[in-house]
Formats: sequence, C-alpha cells, structure tokens
Amino acid sequence: MGNGAVYLDNAATSFPKPEEVYTAVLRAMREECGNPGRSGHRFSLAAGRAVQDARVMCGKLFNAESPDCIAFSANATVALNIGIKGVLRPGNHVITSAFEHNSVSRPLSHLERDGVSVTKLPMDLECGLSTEDIKEALRPDTRLVVCTHVSNVTGTANDIASIGALCKDRGILFMVDAAQSAGCRAINVRDMHIDLLAFAGHKGVFGPQGTGGLYVRPGVEMSTIMQGGTGRRSESLVQPEVMPDKLETGTRNSPGLAGLAAGIRFVLDAGIEEIERKEASLANRLIKGIAGIDGARVAGPGLAQDRSGIVSVILENVSSVDAALMMDAAFNIAVRGGLHCAADAHISLGSADAGGALRISPGYFNTEDEIDCCLAALEACVAELRVES
Repeated sequence: MGNGAVYLDNAATSFPKPEEVYTAVLRAMREECGNPGRSGHRFSLAAGRAVQDARVMCGKLFNAESPDCIAFSANATVALNIGIKGVLRPGNHVITSAFEHNSVSRPLSHLERDGVSVTKLPMDLECGLSTEDIKEALRPDTRLVVCTHVSNVTGTANDIASIGALCKDRGILFMVDAAQSAGCRAINVRDMHIDLLAFAGHKGVFGPQGTGGLYVRPGVEMSTIMQGGTGRRSESLVQPEVMPDKLETGTRNSPGLAGLAAGIRFVLDAGIEEIERKEASLANRLIKGIAGIDGARVAGPGLAQDRSGIVSVILENVSSVDAALMMDAAFNIAVRGGLHCAADAHISLGSADAGGALRISPGYFNTEDEIDCCLAALEACVAELRVES
C-alpha cells in the first residue's frame, strides 16, 4: 500500500479494492450514469444493465433461485431492518444470539416494545451457536431465528447449515447476517436452508460503500417498511408485490452496483476457499504473535483453520481506543478499538466496561510481513501505554 500504511480494518470495510472495481465505478459514473429503470434512453438502459449484472452476480455468489431474489439496499444494516421488520409481528417470538451486531440487536429491541418476544442465546467462542440450545428455546410462537454467520467481534463462525436444517424441519424462518462472511466463506442459500440473507457490498466482496442487499427465498411472506418509486407499475398507488420491486424502492446506486459486480467477479475468480484460507492463515499468525505479548489476550477462537480473519485483543489496563490511535499515529497501521457496534458481544466477553477490544482484521491483500509489523507495533504500544497509565 502507498505511503507505507498497513490497513488491517477489513471487518469495517475492505481496502484496497481490486483495480477492476475502481474501473467499473468510474466507467459507470462517466458513461452509464442514467437512472436505471426510469427512462428508455441509452444512459438509463446502460445503468439498468449494470444493476442487473450486479443482481446476477449476487445470485451466483449465493446460489439464489433467481437474480430477482436479491433486493439491493444501501448496506447490510438496511437489509437486516427490511428483513427483520418485514417478517415479525406483535406476538411473534424470535431467537438470536448474544453476539449480534447492533444491526440485529437494535431492531429486535425496538420490536420488543411492540410485542415481539426475543430470546438471546449464548455463543461458544470456538463452535458458535448450539443447535441444541436453539431447539430448547423454540416455542409455538417462534417465527424467526436470526444470527450472524461470522461474529464481527470474535471471528467465531456459526454452523449456519445445521441451524438452517433445524429451522426448515420446524417450519421456522431462518435469517443470516452475512456482513462478515459474504465473499470470505462459501454461502449456498438453498443447501443451507436460508430464508433471508443480508449482506454488505463493501467488505468481503470488495464493492464500494453504499452497497448491500437482501436475499429473500421465493415464497417467504413479508411486508414492506418502505414504499415509493420502482420504475414499473407507476400507475398503481400500491407497492408491487413482485421481487425485487417489492423491497427495492427509489433510485439505485448504479455506479456502486457496477463496482459490486466487479468485486464479486474478482472473488469468484480468486476462489472463495483460497480467500478463506489466506485470511485464516494471517489470523493464526496474529494469534501466535499475540500470545507472546504481555497483557494481551485474544477474545475468540484460538488457532484454528475454521475461523475468519477477525482477531480481537483484550488489553490489560490499556485502552483499546488509545492503542488503536497510537498504532495509527506512530506506526501507520489501521486497526479498530472500541465496542465495534456490538455491545451485547462485549458484555458477554466481559470487555464492555473496559471499553471493548482492539480488533485486527486482515484481508486478502494483506501479507505476512504486514502482520509481523502489526505485532511489533502492538507490543510497543501496549508497553508505552502501560507506562503512561
């Protein structure tokens, strides 16, 4: 990376992007920036083709039944809100985990005020959610199980295929937050019995910020939380029932979606298994090095191949935010300190009162040398901050 910077905050947003992503966005802005689906001239048609291309690529990435199962949104948070609020009603029961991002926890907390009942289950840091715990938590009024695929705090991966099979067997909807796994781990919505899947475009699939979406299995009944222009059926004052128009309203981010399509192509060409292998290898290198740093411990899975690239470190008597600031200012290394928009997870870890943890999240473009530089910087920062305190 230019100017000697080391970027290790890929769980927040991936950087750098593949060159073809930058090229696709710029081309769309310069040559294809009509309003998709709103006019019949060449610029609108070109933008519409870019949007449809992105829809097809997302469908391919997740093995969706049809590209029209994908409704685009501004990010995974919007997609999660659309899905959660679209299927839950007062009197319903939902099961989730105590390690969810606020994009799940806050909508559920909001719905509790309207009569939705929420059960939060503990999550094993090595193995993730237990299907046995889910079975025991099921009730006659259980409508939905919603959980993360990969924790944005600990990197723990849930066995979503097993959870999906359980939900299918019991006739319960299953929703997955794939913000940290799309592009980094193989996801097959049909084989894994996933009914709804929210994904971010700007993380593991290397798209621009402001992109994301929601997969909805055909036949899932849900209401809309937004209504507006769709470019089709303009004569009707009622929101269309067909996907993706039902959930995708207003002008779409066609330049961003052109970049998203390019990012997914890069992921599929590189191979998701290879991306997963490399990120896990870099994470394991981090974990080995952190074990030798006095006053630092990993909050999450230990050395394992089946883990994501996310590594969070709890620092003894040292502020994670201060450590992140020092690593940036003194060593030109970008990591993230704090609660990571996941208060429940840090409460479960016992790190909430201490201000959270230092999260280091390598990506596909990072190197072993950069990991070693990060470890040396972390050790120096912890030693310096401990002396100052």
